[in-house]
Amino acid sequence: MSDEGSIVGVYGMGGVGKTTLLTHIHNKLQNLPNAFVTWVTVSQQFTIFELQNLIAKEVKLNLSQDGCEGKRAAELARAISGLGKFILVLDDVWQCIPVDKVGIPIGANGVKLIFSTRSLEVCRRMNCQNTIKVEPLSHEEAWELFLETLGHNNSLPPRIEVIARSLVQTCDGLPLGVVTMAGCMRGVDDISEWSNALEKMEESKVEQEDMEIEVFRVLKYSYDSLKDRTVQQCFLYCSLFPEDGQIGRDELIEHLIDERLIDGMKSRQSKFNKGHTILNKLENVCLLEGGNESPRFLVEAGVELRDMLEEKTWSEDLVRVSLMRNNIISLPSNASLRCPRLLTLLLNQNRIESIPYCFFMYMSVLTVLDLSFNSSIEQLPSSISNLRSLTALLLRGCVKLKYVPSLESLTALRRLDISFTEITELPQGIERSVNLRYLNLEATDKHEKVPHGVFSKLSNLEYLKLCVGRNPKFRAEEILSLRKLDTFTGCFYDIIDLNTCVSSWEDRGLSSYQLFVGEDFDCGHFTLIEYTIEKYVYLQMFNVSKSKAGENSLVLPKDIQFLQIQECHDVTCLFDVASLENAIHLRMCKIVNCNGMKNLVGSSCCRLPLLQSLESLHLSKLFNLNDLIKGGLSISSTASSGIFHSLKECYVYKCHNLKSLFFPSLLLHLQQLETLTVVNCKQMVEVIGEASNEDEDQEARRIVVFSYLPKLKDLTLRDLPELKNFCSKSIVLANSLQQISVIQCPKLRRIPILCEKPYPLPSVQKIIVYEEWWNSLEWDYPHFKDFYQPFLSILGQQ
Repeated sequence: MSDEGSIVGVYGMGGVGKTTLLTHIHNKLQNLPNAFVTWVTVSQQFTIFELQNLIAKEVKLNLSQDGCEGKRAAELARAISGLGKFILVLDDVWQCIPVDKVGIPIGANGVKLIFSTRSLEVCRRMNCQNTIKVEPLSHEEAWELFLETLGHNNSLPPRIEVIARSLVQTCDGLPLGVVTMAGCMRGVDDISEWSNALEKMEESKVEQEDMEIEVFRVLKYSYDSLKDRTVQQCFLYCSLFPEDGQIGRDELIEHLIDERLIDGMKSRQSKFNKGHTILNKLENVCLLEGGNESPRFLVEAGVELRDMLEEKTWSEDLVRVSLMRNNIISLPSNASLRCPRLLTLLLNQNRIESIPYCFFMYMSVLTVLDLSFNSSIEQLPSSISNLRSLTALLLRGCVKLKYVPSLESLTALRRLDISFTEITELPQGIERSVNLRYLNLEATDKHEKVPHGVFSKLSNLEYLKLCVGRNPKFRAEEILSLRKLDTFTGCFYDIIDLNTCVSSWEDRGLSSYQLFVGEDFDCGHFTLIEYTIEKYVYLQMFNVSKSKAGENSLVLPKDIQFLQIQECHDVTCLFDVASLENAIHLRMCKIVNCNGMKNLVGSSCCRLPLLQSLESLHLSKLFNLNDLIKGGLSISSTASSGIFHSLKECYVYKCHNLKSLFFPSLLLHLQQLETLTVVNCKQMVEVIGEASNEDEDQEARRIVVFSYLPKLKDLTLRDLPELKNFCSKSIVLANSLQQISVIQCPKLRRIPILCEKPYPLPSVQKIIVYEEWWNSLEWDYPHFKDFYQPFLSILGQQ
């Protein structure tokens, strides 16, 4: 982006491709050195307060919430000015934005603004130095886009091509219309269907100058062509969400299940498979972002409402209402909304403090009530007990909620989420909710007890998450009574209960589990677990040695993906857990504060499958760890083992006995390593040390010089007082390294990966160091220091 023009406006009619163009510009700008480029989507009813929050979030600024826009603007402007070359991209601007009032210091330190809008007048009022008009596509451009989206290898039978070209012309060059139409016709080979599509489009032709109506015509045709009523209803359901908001797939499918739009499958996984199939179909026909608003829907989502809508707005024929993601604080104490047909009420992510008894009195058929993430609600009105048709009650994240009224009458209830609340006991009458499929008690560590036998009465449960903090542990017999269970989180009494459940589940399997055995689990800790990992086992303060062999040998699931071992001081090596030998799907392993561990594995274990599938290794506070592999390995034996073949991330913290992390021959197998972090290891001398014996050293001299870490992107070395070298051998990084952080490593005077190569690494984007240490470095090629200078991020004085 040139220095000319601090504000650039991209304008054009809806559907013409402004956002697509802006996306290309944004992605191109991301490659600029030392530039901070960020994207914010502006809602149609935006406020300065809301926009300030969105930008502050992008620049990692904890902006004050005291309501004074001027003060907030000053804070934001200072933060942005300190970022240097800052480029803000705003998409979908509907009205002039007062940049000074927001706190965007245009022109200061290279700060620039690029935005898209439908109106040239907005560009003029915002004093754009440059404007770019996005024109509709030409006939040939539209045709090429149509073919590309259609996926017919850029060719159609001659007779169909004639019709297809006419069909494309009805879209009037608007990319959204072209893409949607192509998605609708993808896979259609019958000329009659093509002719029918053209006929319908021409019949619906509206003679108006507003070309955006053409986009609506195409979307309407695509919607009608779905034919499947369930798929159409799922598409309409998306209109309940904010216009520019992203909808998580799993979240959306959960809602579709709650609404019984997806139903009749035997298992929870089958329902999710059906949900993904529906969403894939909507994506394939390019409709998922299309949105329609039914007259029986009331949608005011994400528009910064502070007060509940007036009672006259709530008509008796309303079926679904979405007021999510607003700032509604109170509901009128005398409000009795007459909505006898209302099925769905979404009030999540507001600031509601209390709900009057009368609010639900005339919502007798309500099936889905979402109040989640209203952090000030302390209790719910007893009138909720009268909502006998309710199938989903969602209260997640109501962090002050202490009381839920009796559920005894809610026998239709299928989903109850009271996670992250202060509820101290299960709601009265929950055992009567025999249709319950989903129960989430995650992070409800103030529960005093869960009565024995409750879960066995909820025999239809498919999804059960229990808090792993102060909650009582559970016996296998109660959990195994849930024969439809597909997802489970909970803590077992002992190894016998764990083994019993794991053995029982082996035949049918669970799609997701988090299993805990041991003592003193931190309820808050589990919430931080990487949610992309579905199969997790956590052992803490647990005597592993008693389970090494014999009748009570620890049984881990064969499909385990993440294992964490913490404060198990009798563990001397990873394979003290014998059942890991068959863990061919293990992706992550985290070992923390196990004082007995001296080696991660022995040399005889290196061919075991888990060491070949492992992608992330986290070693923390292993004060007696001497080596990763006991005795090391020769290059010839390493080559056949496949050890660490899939490793992408390695994190080592406070392993004070380690003098080196890897030995040279192991480099041959670190071909996938992307992130390497070594922190606070007091005796670490080299990250990649000398060969472990004379024979290997001779082999290393011949081979290791050609070894390299082709995918290493991020290297962090911090608080290593004895570190003298990264590697004693030559090492090539294949131009992959993007960020280096070297902090408090006083004896390290050379960085071979930067200093010794005959040319600088062009991939480097950021080097985080203390200035004094950087100036003391020794260089084989002194001019490289100047090359890397623009990428420095200097910390405070050492």
